[in-house]
Parts: sequence; C-alpha cells; structure tokens
Amino acid sequence: MQAGQTIPDFDLPTDGEKRLTKRDLLGKWTILYFYPKDNTPGCTTQAVNFSAHMDEIRKLGAQVVGVSKDSPKSHDKFIAKHELKFHLISDENGELCESFGVWVEKNMYGKKYMGIERSTFLINPDGVVELVWRKVKVKVHVNEVLEALKSAQS
Repeated sequence: MQAGQTIPDFDLPTDGEKRLTKRDLLGKWTILYFYPKDNTPGCTTQAVNFSAHMDEIRKLGAQVVGVSKDSPKSHDKFIAKHELKFHLISDENGELCESFGVWVEKNMYGKKYMGIERSTFLINPDGVVELVWRKVKVKVHVNEVLEALKSAQS
C-alpha cells in the first residue's frame, strides 16, 4: 500500500468483541498503524504515546486504530493494562497485513523470520492513503504523525 491508493475492504474482529470494517474508517482521518506484538516494549511505547495524544488527535477530526496478529483477547488485556483510548484490530490470518505490505521478512541476530514491519498509514476521509511511514521509530513517531495530519488538512 502506497500513498494515493485506496485501502482495501476488510471486516475484522477488535478488542471488546467488536468488529471494524473499511466503512468505519471512512468520513474522518485515520491513523492506521501496524505493530508486531501486544505488551512488548516498543509496541507498548507506541500505543501509550498515541493514547496520550488522543485528545489532540480527536480535535483534528482523526481516529487511531492499531493492527497486529494478536487475538482480540490479547488486545483486551493490552488495552486494559495500559488504558489505551483506541481500538486494536486482530488480524490473526494476516490478510490486512498482507494487503498493506507490512508482513515482511525480518532479520534478528542472523536469523530470518516473517513478521510485521512497524508501519503507519495516514488515511483521508475518502479511504485513500495520504502518507506512509515504514520502519517506524516509536519515540518520535507520534509527533511526526501529528505534524503530517495538520499539514494534510491545511
């Protein structure tokens, strides 16, 4: 998935025994971010940072949605533990990850494996990708996204 492309249709489970579809993302700006795993250090930092800025994000008419291959039950625990203020999609089969091109070969200590590349997509109210961040650095990322969101809206 690249800037200028329309996001694919999807219907997937989330935390709280709910479902989220493409239609739920339309009509407002969406920060859709993919992360490797609930309750790991980098993923926790990223989620907590987005959650800490939710008032500002909402004032800009936007929403945040996280995606990983963790189960809805894992997402429920992650949200409760860190008091997150947005939904997390469970993409256990990896279909959404594949369609956004974030399911990639990774390399750690010389061992190759498949996993989610930490990536964020800024999606406009019409469902079109405006900006893409790959290999995200979590500590400064929320500020980059907020600046981009402000710029895209002006």
